[in-house]
Amino acid sequence: MKKIRELTVDETFQLFLLIKNADVRIAKNGKKFIAFTFQDTSGTIDGKFWDASDEEIARFEPGKVVLLDGKREVYQGNPQVKIMHLRLAKPEEPHEPSQYMEKAPLRKEEMEEEISQTLFEITNPHWNRIVRFLLNKYKKEFFDFPAAKRNHHAFASGLAYHTTTMLRLGKAIVKEYPELNASLLYAGIILHDLGKVIELTGPMTTEYTLAGNLVGHLVLVDEEITQACMALKFDDKEEDIVVLRHMVLAHHGLLEYGSPVRPRIMEAEILHQIDNLDASMQMMLTSIRLTEPGQYTDRIFGMDNRSFYVPKEV
Repeated sequence: MKKIRELTVDETFQLFLLIKNADVRIAKNGKKFIAFTFQDTSGTIDGKFWDASDEEIARFEPGKVVLLDGKREVYQGNPQVKIMHLRLAKPEEPHEPSQYMEKAPLRKEEMEEEISQTLFEITNPHWNRIVRFLLNKYKKEFFDFPAAKRNHHAFASGLAYHTTTMLRLGKAIVKEYPELNASLLYAGIILHDLGKVIELTGPMTTEYTLAGNLVGHLVLVDEEITQACMALKFDDKEEDIVVLRHMVLAHHGLLEYGSPVRPRIMEAEILHQIDNLDASMQMMLTSIRLTEPGQYTDRIFGMDNRSFYVPKEV
């Protein structure tokens, strides 16, 4: 049986899917509708449920599995489904939400071991103890959570996978440029998105928390570093701790992308570049894997809404 992202345009289908998001909105005619994001192990797709009653809004909640009769369509270059009929899965049907969650391509145990071994390469004692302290504090969330709500690494264990692949890139760059402070780069990579365990709600029905919306993960992880320093009795005004805080605060690169400061040390600039590279590769690969050679991918929001051509033979 095909998965939701394997369907072709205009193909009709009947599939069990997880409701990842269900936002209630008001149409131009004043009636309520539900903007759904449906999910299975192949990814997500959006669909609108028009003229939704209060009872239907209460019934079709995020985290519920539904049987969807629909048609695969395209709207403004993006995939969507036309909902023809929708009902909740019955107890005797495949109704367990975890069956429909997209997961990282690496096992959690494998990523945990790889990140744990990297800790021995963080030789600065302050950085090492801060990283260990925060990984221990948020270990379950760090290895369960996605790295985003929608765009890159938006799947279970996506945060740990994003961190693992970034560490691999960082180690390759350090071999080419030994002038870089490897300890600082690795500590920054591990911590840079750790604030997302506070910014997001979790892997199943991912939403932004109040702190996620109003503060953001860059500031949240900076606060966590400061609190770790208090617990470990470190002076957070010491230079090595200030530069570690700079790593996480500058990793979005530009002020308009959310960084309160731009990178001002080599390792912070490299962290920003690696982060951008890994996120971009994940978004492109996700779309390219669902595209036949000789065709264009769907538009990728996180890549300036561009679509990418997949060559037939190169």
